[in-house]
Amino acid sequence: MTTTLIDNIGLLVTHDADRPERTRAALVIENNVVVWVGEGSPAADERIDAEGGCVIPGFVDSHSHIVFAGDRADEFEARMAGRRYEAGGIRRTVAATRAASDDELLANASRLVAEARAQGTTTIEIKSGYGLSVADEERAVRLAATLTPEVTFLGAHVVPEGSDRDDYLALVTGEMLDACAPHSRWIDVFCETGAFTVDESRRILEAGIARGLGARVHAAQLGESDGVRLAVELGAASVDHCTYLSDADIDALASSGTVATLLPGVEFSTKHPYPDARRLIDAGVTVAIASDCNPGSSYTTSMPLVVALAVREMGMTPTEAIAAATLGGAAALRRADIGNLRVGARADLAILASPSYVHLAYRPGVPLVRRVVSAG
Repeated sequence: MTTTLIDNIGLLVTHDADRPERTRAALVIENNVVVWVGEGSPAADERIDAEGGCVIPGFVDSHSHIVFAGDRADEFEARMAGRRYEAGGIRRTVAATRAASDDELLANASRLVAEARAQGTTTIEIKSGYGLSVADEERAVRLAATLTPEVTFLGAHVVPEGSDRDDYLALVTGEMLDACAPHSRWIDVFCETGAFTVDESRRILEAGIARGLGARVHAAQLGESDGVRLAVELGAASVDHCTYLSDADIDALASSGTVATLLPGVEFSTKHPYPDARRLIDAGVTVAIASDCNPGSSYTTSMPLVVALAVREMGMTPTEAIAAATLGGAAALRRADIGNLRVGARADLAILASPSYVHLAYRPGVPLVRRVVSAG
């Protein structure tokens, strides 16, 4: 097997329990796996010089909606002028997505994945949710599965315009789920005012769980919601947004294995209050941060931007933000092989053109990812 040495690393972030960071470090990759971490320059078949830069695990973006067509820049402009964000804009993207060809959808999604990768993202979750018919949801998850193993069926994004609510719920939990489950790892629901109630969300999630899919939940984006505690009750891997949380929500999350995934790009774009990450972390909740890349409320693939927002607006330290963008995202996908650079981990990493990951927040907007290594 070919071995690759990465040395001359100024600061290496491994997230190892005993020694999470190392200075003047090196690592060796073999068969797409980290096999050695330490100091010096052991023999290897190939060498990558980190030039004194910081090396971090590849970002794990555990929440995105990148199979879509169309543009909603006018909505962003209107919000910046004072209009409130509402979930109904999803239906506009649904119309554009339904009208697009498979090739057009895949080309756009591939472009966004490449954009994310150039900024250090090595694992990305992709949701459906802009088709809302059996055929269009099936093609969304089928296309997404060509780009990532982390595919989420989100037929329960909103009830499509002109549909009977009860009929649509039956479709999502029946024929649509049957068509989409073979291409998906997860099921998700938008448990929110203007989307689905807690009781409807329970029905949808339980149907997906019965088909062998893991549960994820959108909740507490627009106000406090029993959706957070529903996610905990059903053992969801992650509950995402978590902008408005009660003390009971935080207690439930802290005593569970459900990750709170925060999406600060949404608050940047909607002008809603940012989630209080400090409150969650201090309570012992596992926190992830993700891009929520979508054309309506967070049209960014930049995890470095997400890190900067988490530090500046959500009360996280740079160390906590990097952990949330890597280890936290991996926990939200229930994976131990990514989000870290311990011996035995998948060799996904980013080499920064800076001596420390602190610069991702310290120098926002500057392209600091010099090189990305994915699976060795």
